[in-house]
Amino acid sequence: MSLEFLGRLHKELSITGSALYEIVLSISERVNRKTQIIRLHWHASGILQQIDEVTAEVGRQVADHISRPSLNHQHDAALDTTVSQAVTRVQTLKQSLTQIDGQIRELKLEAIHEDSLKLQQDLTVRSAKIERLTITRHAAAVGQTLSAMPRSSSVHIASVLRGPFLLAPSEGLTFRTDDIVVLIGVESEMDRLITWFTSKRTLNAATTKSA
Repeated sequence: MSLEFLGRLHKELSITGSALYEIVLSISERVNRKTQIIRLHWHASGILQQIDEVTAEVGRQVADHISRPSLNHQHDAALDTTVSQAVTRVQTLKQSLTQIDGQIRELKLEAIHEDSLKLQQDLTVRSAKIERLTITRHAAAVGQTLSAMPRSSSVHIASVLRGPFLLAPSEGLTFRTDDIVVLIGVESEMDRLITWFTSKRTLNAATTKSA
């Protein structure tokens, strides 16, 4: 075997080893992230149980006090103190719950960001992309249905966001100003459709000829 062949083989093995290492590292990070999320959910569940126990105990004491009315002001003051302490305890537990919720959201956002980067890489390799557009007031799409959209064999609407709603693409869907449209497809075909949804971009010469 020649030295050139051995060198090429060594290089390919090094690249394969690096890729394998990155895959293993990525999997371990995902497993670690999921483990953290599960632990945080268990912690949150424990806090909710503590809140239930505190409120149940206060409720029991208040019910007992009402069922046995007393003129003892010290007893009334003790009950007030107990209720006040319970309120403080519940507020503290709720703050902890809010912090845990924030940590869970951060971990989930990390996972979403990682998946988004991988999706972008997959699309770029295939000369494709994903585009998020806001329909402008004077765009051609306003008042039109999805069936009126310029046809393309390689670009598709992934979703339409309208206020708090996620709308599934359908032939009868009518576009409105400020709708958010998510397109996915081949980059060379994307520009022609972008101009239909927004007036901010103009058709270039090549796109006009293809249209």
